[in-house]
Amino acid sequence: MANEAKVQLSKVPLEKAEPLARATLEAAKQKLGMIPNMYAYMANAPGLLETYRSGYDLFRQASGFTPVEQEVILLSISYENGCEYCMAAHSFLADVQSKVPREVTEALRNGADIPDSRLRALSRFTRILVQKRGRPRQSDLDLFRAAGYEDAQVLQIILAIGVKTLSNYTNHVCGTAVDDAFAERAWTRAAGSSSS
Repeated sequence: MANEAKVQLSKVPLEKAEPLARATLEAAKQKLGMIPNMYAYMANAPGLLETYRSGYDLFRQASGFTPVEQEVILLSISYENGCEYCMAAHSFLADVQSKVPREVTEALRNGADIPDSRLRALSRFTRILVQKRGRPRQSDLDLFRAAGYEDAQVLQIILAIGVKTLSNYTNHVCGTAVDDAFAERAWTRAAGSSSS
Protein backbone atom coordinates (compact mmCIF):
# COMPACT_ATOMS: atom_id res chain seq x y z
CA MET A 1 0.00 0.00 0.00
CA ALA A 2 1.23 3.44 -0.90
CA ASN A 3 0.79 5.04 2.53
CA GLU A 4 2.58 2.35 4.52
CA ALA A 5 5.63 3.56 6.42
CA LYS A 6 8.95 1.87 5.70
CA VAL A 7 11.85 1.70 8.11
CA GLN A 8 15.22 3.05 7.01
CA LEU A 9 17.27 -0.14 7.23
CA SER A 10 19.63 -1.80 4.81
CA LYS A 11 20.07 -5.51 4.33
CA VAL A 12 22.89 -6.79 6.54
CA PRO A 13 25.68 -8.44 4.52
CA LEU A 14 26.96 -11.74 5.86
CA GLU A 15 30.41 -10.38 6.71
CA LYS A 16 28.92 -7.57 8.84
CA ALA A 17 26.30 -9.62 10.66
CA GLU A 18 26.49 -10.07 14.43
CA PRO A 19 27.49 -13.62 15.46
CA LEU A 20 23.94 -14.83 16.22
CA ALA A 21 22.64 -13.54 12.90
CA ARG A 22 25.73 -14.65 11.01
CA ALA A 23 25.21 -18.30 11.96
CA THR A 24 21.65 -18.21 10.61
CA LEU A 25 22.67 -16.36 7.44
CA GLU A 26 25.50 -18.83 6.81
CA ALA A 27 23.15 -21.79 7.31
CA ALA A 28 20.63 -20.26 4.89
CA LYS A 29 23.32 -19.65 2.29
CA GLN A 30 24.58 -23.21 2.62
CA LYS A 31 21.09 -24.74 2.41
CA LEU A 32 19.56 -22.44 -0.22
CA GLY A 33 22.61 -21.21 -2.08
CA MET A 34 21.57 -17.66 -1.24
CA ILE A 35 20.57 -15.43 1.66
CA PRO A 36 16.91 -14.50 1.27
CA ASN A 37 16.27 -10.75 1.33
CA MET A 38 13.97 -11.20 4.32
CA TYR A 39 16.77 -12.81 6.36
CA ALA A 40 19.15 -10.00 5.44
CA TYR A 41 16.68 -7.43 6.81
CA MET A 42 15.89 -9.51 9.90
CA ALA A 43 19.63 -9.63 10.66
CA ASN A 44 19.32 -6.01 11.84
CA ALA A 45 17.68 -7.57 14.91
CA PRO A 46 19.48 -10.90 15.49
CA GLY A 47 16.97 -11.99 18.14
CA LEU A 48 14.15 -11.56 15.62
CA LEU A 49 15.98 -13.60 12.99
CA GLU A 50 16.88 -16.37 15.45
CA THR A 51 13.35 -16.49 16.91
CA TYR A 52 11.90 -16.70 13.41
CA ARG A 53 14.31 -19.42 12.31
CA SER A 54 13.87 -21.49 15.46
CA GLY A 55 10.06 -21.29 15.39
CA TYR A 56 9.96 -21.98 11.65
CA ASP A 57 12.18 -25.05 12.03
CA LEU A 58 10.11 -26.38 14.93
CA PHE A 59 6.90 -25.91 12.96
CA ARG A 60 8.39 -27.69 9.94
CA GLN A 61 9.87 -30.56 11.97
CA ALA A 62 7.42 -31.18 14.80
CA SER A 63 3.97 -29.73 14.01
CA GLY A 64 2.48 -33.06 12.95
CA PHE A 65 1.20 -31.50 9.73
CA THR A 66 2.27 -32.88 6.37
CA PRO A 67 4.42 -30.66 4.11
CA VAL A 68 1.32 -29.90 2.02
CA GLU A 69 -0.69 -28.95 5.11
CA GLN A 70 2.19 -26.79 6.35
CA GLU A 71 2.19 -24.78 3.12
CA VAL A 72 -1.60 -24.43 3.30
CA ILE A 73 -1.23 -22.97 6.78
CA LEU A 74 1.69 -20.67 5.92
CA LEU A 75 0.07 -19.42 2.71
CA SER A 76 -3.28 -18.88 4.47
CA ILE A 77 -1.61 -16.71 7.12
CA SER A 78 0.45 -14.77 4.58
CA TYR A 79 -2.66 -14.20 2.46
CA GLU A 80 -4.55 -12.81 5.44
CA ASN A 81 -1.63 -10.54 6.28
CA GLY A 82 -1.23 -9.48 2.64
CA CYS A 83 2.47 -10.34 2.54
CA GLU A 84 3.65 -10.28 -1.07
CA TYR A 85 7.10 -11.62 -0.18
CA CYS A 86 5.88 -14.65 1.79
CA MET A 87 3.13 -15.44 -0.72
CA ALA A 88 5.77 -15.61 -3.46
CA ALA A 89 8.29 -17.56 -1.36
CA HIS A 90 5.78 -20.11 -0.06
CA SER A 91 4.14 -20.53 -3.47
CA PHE A 92 7.60 -21.41 -4.78
CA LEU A 93 8.23 -23.79 -1.86
CA ALA A 94 4.76 -25.31 -2.37
CA ASP A 95 5.65 -26.07 -5.99
CA VAL A 96 9.24 -27.22 -5.56
CA GLN A 97 9.67 -28.57 -2.04
CA SER A 98 6.28 -29.52 -0.60
CA LYS A 99 4.67 -30.68 -3.86
CA VAL A 100 1.35 -28.98 -3.19
CA PRO A 101 -1.09 -29.55 -6.07
CA ARG A 102 -1.12 -26.44 -8.26
CA GLU A 103 -4.89 -25.98 -7.93
CA VAL A 104 -4.52 -25.82 -4.14
CA THR A 105 -1.78 -23.19 -4.32
CA GLU A 106 -3.72 -21.13 -6.86
CA ALA A 107 -6.86 -21.22 -4.70
CA LEU A 108 -4.82 -20.02 -1.71
CA ARG A 109 -3.24 -17.23 -3.76
CA ASN A 110 -6.67 -16.10 -4.93
CA GLY A 111 -8.44 -16.36 -1.57
CA ALA A 112 -10.73 -18.98 -3.11
CA ASP A 113 -11.99 -22.31 -1.80
CA ILE A 114 -9.50 -25.17 -2.01
CA PRO A 115 -10.91 -28.15 -3.93
CA ASP A 116 -9.81 -30.68 -1.26
CA SER A 117 -12.29 -30.55 1.65
CA ARG A 118 -9.76 -31.38 4.40
CA LEU A 119 -7.28 -28.78 3.21
CA ARG A 120 -10.12 -26.29 2.74
CA ALA A 121 -11.14 -26.79 6.39
CA LEU A 122 -7.51 -26.31 7.47
CA SER A 123 -7.15 -23.09 5.50
CA ARG A 124 -10.47 -21.69 6.68
CA PHE A 125 -9.68 -22.39 10.32
CA THR A 126 -6.20 -20.87 9.99
CA ARG A 127 -7.61 -17.75 8.36
CA ILE A 128 -10.27 -17.46 11.06
CA LEU A 129 -7.61 -17.66 13.79
CA VAL A 130 -5.76 -14.77 12.13
CA GLN A 131 -8.90 -12.72 11.45
CA LYS A 132 -10.29 -13.20 14.96
CA ARG A 133 -6.94 -12.81 16.73
CA GLY A 134 -7.02 -16.33 18.18
CA ARG A 135 -10.68 -16.30 19.19
CA PRO A 136 -12.51 -18.80 16.97
CA ARG A 137 -16.16 -19.61 17.56
CA GLN A 138 -17.10 -23.07 18.77
CA SER A 139 -18.60 -23.79 15.35
CA ASP A 140 -15.24 -22.96 13.73
CA LEU A 141 -13.45 -25.42 16.01
CA ASP A 142 -16.14 -28.05 15.40
CA LEU A 143 -15.61 -27.82 11.62
CA PHE A 144 -11.84 -28.11 12.11
CA ARG A 145 -12.32 -31.23 14.24
CA ALA A 146 -14.84 -32.68 11.77
CA ALA A 147 -12.15 -32.51 9.08
CA GLY A 148 -10.05 -34.90 11.19
CA TYR A 149 -7.79 -32.44 12.99
CA GLU A 150 -7.05 -32.52 16.72
CA ASP A 151 -7.14 -29.78 19.33
CA ALA A 152 -3.37 -29.84 19.90
CA GLN A 153 -2.96 -28.93 16.22
CA VAL A 154 -4.64 -25.60 16.95
CA LEU A 155 -1.56 -24.71 19.01
CA GLN A 156 0.71 -25.71 16.12
CA ILE A 157 -1.23 -23.32 13.88
CA ILE A 158 -0.71 -20.62 16.51
CA LEU A 159 3.03 -21.32 16.32
CA ALA A 160 2.85 -20.83 12.54
CA ILE A 161 0.88 -17.60 13.00
CA GLY A 162 3.58 -16.32 15.38
CA VAL A 163 6.34 -17.20 12.93
CA LYS A 164 4.53 -15.75 9.92
CA THR A 165 3.64 -12.60 11.84
CA LEU A 166 7.36 -12.05 12.43
CA SER A 167 8.15 -12.50 8.75
CA ASN A 168 5.05 -10.80 7.29
CA TYR A 169 5.44 -7.70 9.44
CA THR A 170 9.19 -7.51 8.77
CA ASN A 171 8.50 -7.61 5.05
CA HIS A 172 5.81 -4.94 5.36
CA VAL A 173 7.96 -2.42 7.25
CA CYS A 174 11.14 -3.15 5.25
CA GLY A 175 9.47 -3.29 1.85
CA THR A 176 11.34 -6.52 1.17
CA ALA A 177 11.79 -7.20 -2.53
CA VAL A 178 10.96 -10.71 -3.70
CA ASP A 179 14.16 -12.67 -4.38
CA ASP A 180 14.83 -13.67 -7.98
CA ALA A 181 14.44 -17.31 -6.96
CA PHE A 182 10.79 -16.67 -6.05
CA ALA A 183 9.99 -14.07 -8.73
CA GLU A 184 8.06 -16.43 -10.99
CA ARG A 185 5.52 -16.79 -8.15
CA ALA A 186 5.23 -13.05 -7.43
CA TRP A 187 1.85 -12.16 -5.92
CA THR A 188 -0.24 -9.08 -5.34
CA ARG A 189 -3.61 -9.15 -3.64
CA ALA A 190 -6.30 -8.77 -6.29
CA ALA A 191 -8.11 -5.44 -6.30
CA GLY A 192 -11.29 -5.60 -4.31
CA SER A 193 -10.34 -8.74 -2.39
CA SER A 194 -10.20 -8.55 1.37
CA SER A 195 -8.99 -10.68 4.21
CA SER A 196 -12.39 -11.11 5.78
